[in-house]
Amino acid sequence: MHDDQHGTAIITSAALMNASEMIGIKIEDMKIVVVGAGAAAIACSTMYKELGVKNLIMCDSKGVIHKGRTDLNKYKKEFITQTDITTMEEAFKDANMVLGLSKPGTFSQEHIKLMSEEPIVFTLANPTPELFPEEVFEVKPKAIVGTGRSDCPNQVNNVLGFPFIFRGALDVQARTINMQMKICAAKAIANLAKEPITEELKESFGNLTYGKNYIIPIPFDKRLMVEVSSAVASSAVESGVARVKDFDLEEYREKLISMI
Repeated sequence: MHDDQHGTAIITSAALMNASEMIGIKIEDMKIVVVGAGAAAIACSTMYKELGVKNLIMCDSKGVIHKGRTDLNKYKKEFITQTDITTMEEAFKDANMVLGLSKPGTFSQEHIKLMSEEPIVFTLANPTPELFPEEVFEVKPKAIVGTGRSDCPNQVNNVLGFPFIFRGALDVQARTINMQMKICAAKAIANLAKEPITEELKESFGNLTYGKNYIIPIPFDKRLMVEVSSAVASSAVESGVARVKDFDLEEYREKLISMI
């Protein structure tokens, strides 16, 4: 279990869940482009498939990962597109989402122009994203945009899940962190964004409300520990990987609440 791999997958999945709801397109009906083919991109793409994504096109530094390529390692081969798409332009055409886990400039405004009218654009290269939000909005004003930066709305950052994922797993002495636990963690994060923010957060960040500029909680929301840890712990028990017996979810939640 690695923060930059599976952590990124969990947080981006949470953001995807809420963003897809906002644009009114089911996750399984989306065309998603993943730019980058490293550990984080592969972990994210694997989780997206578990969520139901069927049409996912991954691109590495040489372009689209397609069946005509002879330079692919065993990890990339798992994501060879089943379509006839071979170019970045074809990949972006009418795409509903792009996930950038690469470096600045790997895709451009011209690529974004090819996407659907209300695309989801996560440009997560740090500290400089593939494209800044204002560059996306210039060509797609209705886009939902997230970056890894704290100075932009929708910070899609692993800190939303750590150390809370580990806390939940360790508190029930889980033997592993399985996909069911990861999906439950993502759902907990997504659901928290829909709850009114606390008065404490309002004082520092204003009255944030669920919407295109607030699709996931901010990292300073102390309730993340309660929601994410309890979701992971409960899922570990339900999936049979917890060693702790007689787990009481309400009692556990009360314990976590007392800590924040």
